[in-house]
Amino acid sequence: MDTATLWLLPALPLAGAVFLLLIGRYGRRWGHLLACATALASFGVAVWAFFGMLGRDGEDRAIHLDLFQWVPVAGLRVDFGLQMDQLSICFALLITGVGTLIHIYSVGYMAQDPARRRFFAYLNLFLAAMLLLVLANNYLVLYLGWEGVGLASYLLIGFWSEKPSAATAAKKAFVVNRVGDMGLALAMMVMFATFGSVGFGPVFDAAPGASEGTLTAIGLLLLLAACGKSAQVPLQSWLGDAMEGPTPVSALIHAATMVTAGVYLITRSNAIFDLAPNARLAVVLVGAVTLLFGAIIGCAKDDIKKALAASTMSQIGYMVLAAGLGPAGYAFAIMHLLTHGFFKAGLFLGAGSVMHAMDDETDMRRYGGLRTLLPITYVTFGLGYLAIIGVPPFAGFFSKDKIIETAFDQGGVNGLALGAITLLGAGLTAFYMTRVMLMTFFGERRWKPDTHPHESPVVMTGPMILLAFGSVASGLLFVLGSSLQNWLEPVVGAHHGEPTVPAAVVTALALIVVAVGVGVAYLQYARRRVPETAPEPVNPLTVAARRDLYGDAINEGAFMRPGQHLTRSLVFLDTRGIDGVVNGTAATIGGLSARVRRVQTGFVRSYALSMFTGAALVAAALLAVRLW
Repeated sequence: MDTATLWLLPALPLAGAVFLLLIGRYGRRWGHLLACATALASFGVAVWAFFGMLGRDGEDRAIHLDLFQWVPVAGLRVDFGLQMDQLSICFALLITGVGTLIHIYSVGYMAQDPARRRFFAYLNLFLAAMLLLVLANNYLVLYLGWEGVGLASYLLIGFWSEKPSAATAAKKAFVVNRVGDMGLALAMMVMFATFGSVGFGPVFDAAPGASEGTLTAIGLLLLLAACGKSAQVPLQSWLGDAMEGPTPVSALIHAATMVTAGVYLITRSNAIFDLAPNARLAVVLVGAVTLLFGAIIGCAKDDIKKALAASTMSQIGYMVLAAGLGPAGYAFAIMHLLTHGFFKAGLFLGAGSVMHAMDDETDMRRYGGLRTLLPITYVTFGLGYLAIIGVPPFAGFFSKDKIIETAFDQGGVNGLALGAITLLGAGLTAFYMTRVMLMTFFGERRWKPDTHPHESPVVMTGPMILLAFGSVASGLLFVLGSSLQNWLEPVVGAHHGEPTVPAAVVTALALIVVAVGVGVAYLQYARRRVPETAPEPVNPLTVAARRDLYGDAINEGAFMRPGQHLTRSLVFLDTRGIDGVVNGTAATIGGLSARVRRVQTGFVRSYALSMFTGAALVAAALLAVRLW
């Protein structure tokens, strides 16, 4: 692939989106086919680019393309430029590959929706924006893609806007993401003030000459942006509500691609974070808190999509934690991101297949015994389940274990603490995913009498089967011969530290913890009857987990209520203070003018009397002064 054709990657789905949005109802019958074709063509370009990169040496694999001069303003000059390197090609293949499969799946899932053409236009728009984000060669172009995926997410979450819950969820995602987006905007301002540029090359080259305080500020602002897009604490509250959108949206945007944008941003900015240890510590803490936060919430959810959403939050916490560990963890963060893209997209599509069979029912307490009626869904979902909990030789075993090993390798108390957190997260993952598996596919049948479960059509099961292959094989493919580490080394650097805890010991501990999580879930949900209505919780942790660990309440108490009071105070100051002074001054002058105006009678005799009176007063005053 040469530089002249790099622009085709985002341009193909963008052209599909624009065309489908403009043609209106005329594309109702074939618009979905055009959307699938543009996504598949973009995947073909990504594959072509990948094999082209394989034919070049590691340092010569990156290609750059400046399309046009975008912002020529005084000292700020930004070209609309793209770059393809070892990091961006990983994302391009994931976005277009998984994106194409989800497009195809959506043909069956959205077959009866009257607005299907518009849905596929939004999917194409998302692919274009996400590709622009990962192919940008400067932060301003990245920001354009960043905002583009936010817009597409808003449109797709609220696609069924006639449902108040969907409209509210879309607005919530939009507002929460705006908070994170301010972090990226402010980071770019600091970059320009410090380095005179927002391009990756100039910023990264000049970073060693900047003060640690400046780099820490930039790193923390970038972390804020990552928290918004990747649903990390404290900006995680929107992800669960985002499940109001169609299930293919959850698979594409809120599992495999958009929510990984924060991990990409941190990894891409490794030159800044490597020089700002306090910012990296903040990244590690956010990842560690979020992986437990999401896992605890996932243990209490009966809605199958919301359980998977909490799982996504937790798994991205693993990636963020790994990225915060610097050169030792960047490659493993990307490895888990890629494997997660396969098995989590497959799990969401499997959940969509179950919902398709169960008349859109999402409550797992009304499932049960579906493995015999949905055999393909059961097998593909089961393979994704084995991958996410980390059973060898499935994908999650290799990628998650590498993060656990890297956490222990930090050494000392910090290493033990991080290692313990990652192991606890693995045990909780095994528990809540086993719970999902047992409540959905095993046990007695708890669905309504008028429900008739049936397997999904091949247009839906086909993508699920292909993603299941990725869930099985991708982890081993990435770890053999340190293939992914070596591939990413020119971008994220290399790490050659000695392990603190032997890998075999970490693996044994992880497998024991996973087995305990599976066993506890089995005893609770396979050996006991699952009630159709969730019992009232008595454990305070269970109550908190069912309420998303009070994430919304905390945001409301810490930010929304104080913001409302501040706004009301400012409005009072404006209306009663500033406006009061302005309006009072105007009223005073107006009243005085009205009274002074009355002396202008228009009668000469009145004016003569006034002049005589005034002259008499002046004469009297002069006489009094003279006599004094």
